[in-house]
Amino acid sequence: MADRFRITLAQLNPTLGDIDGNAAKVVAAWEQGKAAGADLVAFPEMFITGYNTQDLVLKPVFHRAAMDAVESLAAKCADGPAIALGGPWVDDGKLYNAYLILKGGRITSKVLKHHLPNETVFDEVRLYDAGPLGGPYSVGNFRIGSPICEDGWHPDVAETLEETGAEFLLIPNGSPYFRNKYDVRLNHMVARVVETGLPLIYLNMVGGQDDQVFDGASFGLNPGGELAFRMPVFDEVVSQVDLERGDDGWRIVPAEIVPQPDVWEQDYRAMVQSLRDYMGKTGFKKAVLGLSGGIDSALVATIAVDAIGADNVRCVMLPSEYTSQASLDDAEAVAKALGVHYDHVPISESRAAVTNTLAPLFAGLDEGLTEENIQSRLRGLLLMAISNKFGEMLLTTGNKSEVAVGYATIYGDMNGGYNPIKDLYKTRVFETCRWRNANNRDWMMGPDGEVIRPSVIDKPPSAELREDQKDSDSLPDYPVLDAILDILVDQDGSIADCVAAGFDEADARKVEHLIYISEYKRFQSAPGTRLSKRAFWLDRRYPIVNRWRDRH
Repeated sequence: MADRFRITLAQLNPTLGDIDGNAAKVVAAWEQGKAAGADLVAFPEMFITGYNTQDLVLKPVFHRAAMDAVESLAAKCADGPAIALGGPWVDDGKLYNAYLILKGGRITSKVLKHHLPNETVFDEVRLYDAGPLGGPYSVGNFRIGSPICEDGWHPDVAETLEETGAEFLLIPNGSPYFRNKYDVRLNHMVARVVETGLPLIYLNMVGGQDDQVFDGASFGLNPGGELAFRMPVFDEVVSQVDLERGDDGWRIVPAEIVPQPDVWEQDYRAMVQSLRDYMGKTGFKKAVLGLSGGIDSALVATIAVDAIGADNVRCVMLPSEYTSQASLDDAEAVAKALGVHYDHVPISESRAAVTNTLAPLFAGLDEGLTEENIQSRLRGLLLMAISNKFGEMLLTTGNKSEVAVGYATIYGDMNGGYNPIKDLYKTRVFETCRWRNANNRDWMMGPDGEVIRPSVIDKPPSAELREDQKDSDSLPDYPVLDAILDILVDQDGSIADCVAAGFDEADARKVEHLIYISEYKRFQSAPGTRLSKRAFWLDRRYPIVNRWRDRH
């Protein structure tokens, strides 16, 4: 019996629904594994379809196409290493999230996911049937246990595999990023290793899918919980990992432990990667956004340039009579530093035309929010016209603080196809700009050095829709607002929790009210990068009609 086993780990970026393209990635990685003398070439969860499929997987023609592709791969890759590949599978009329083992021209084993996640972004209970607790599968003389993603977070699956003869654990994942997610994964996997005494390989996918972005960082643990290797975050990598059997059983041969970037870099990388993949996978080559001279649009412009390159980004300044010279100067400076195409499109004539058209109807009424919103909606109209004319996807630029309390104009500055900072609170926007000015990485397509000048970061935030307007006229200062939002949104806390944390009760009640009455705006808002476990979309699903208020 051989005392060495080589696995090719394919930490790759599938495109949801591109079954042929994903299959081509399987063949390419399998050929690399074959050349390297691998015994097994392993892929992440649901790789053949892409992940998270949502209800698309329920469509019979879709899951049949995926199953047919797996069978074709088995035939095509008959002469060489085995393949472990995630995909949907139907048995006895039941649909499963499966891990399929291909060897010698056929599917030799099927692992069926037992624990179906039904929280945050996952709805697997409504999509799949739960598979039984099963035993390991064989590749040559080796017996491998593969808890599928969520199955690795529960002790029963791994313990059953160990009791039925598994020699090591290979756990395929479609595990999306949120801040500090790696530590959560690592703690769960160390527990599985301690419980079973088996080496463990955690294989995750990379790439963006709608709001989610998969961050890779695949790793291996030896008995006792020692880290044996770690692959990069977010990068597509095909790596060879060896296991050796000694007197004390199987161990992973130590390999490179790629350093983990800090949380600021990982958040920024997630925003860049998700935008790059959202555009690339939907077919958009170029982006356009309104560059106001403020910090949010400056950050989105920088993310866009880092994602798709300055030549593919158009920034448009749409000033009104309330736009300050400082904002004009700041917007131009950011555009110049980034090297993007920059247009100057005043809205004064358009605003006058709308004002004159409505004058008979509005006669005798005071100006107010309606007139402010007209400016925002004119900008939205013009940006959508530019988007349509040039085939450039419009990016929207509202941060999580604004999205939470509805400090945005629907059909105005909320227009757009994607919002990379949707899950980034305003206080984190400031720090992220400072981080980007101080850092450049090879995965960024934008320039090195200071791209968002200090005057953009330091000036008081303002929508500039009326004379001398400041965000603080309508909202608590952002450090206070964001702390209250963290309690009410991210922690699902109460007004009493806000007060206990030292915040004014009136402020907390105002923020709570704004959160609830803004649900209809979020329902119609563009998708954006998920950075937390409480992002506005699949993580947090609230009714639009809602009279509940915390009166305790």
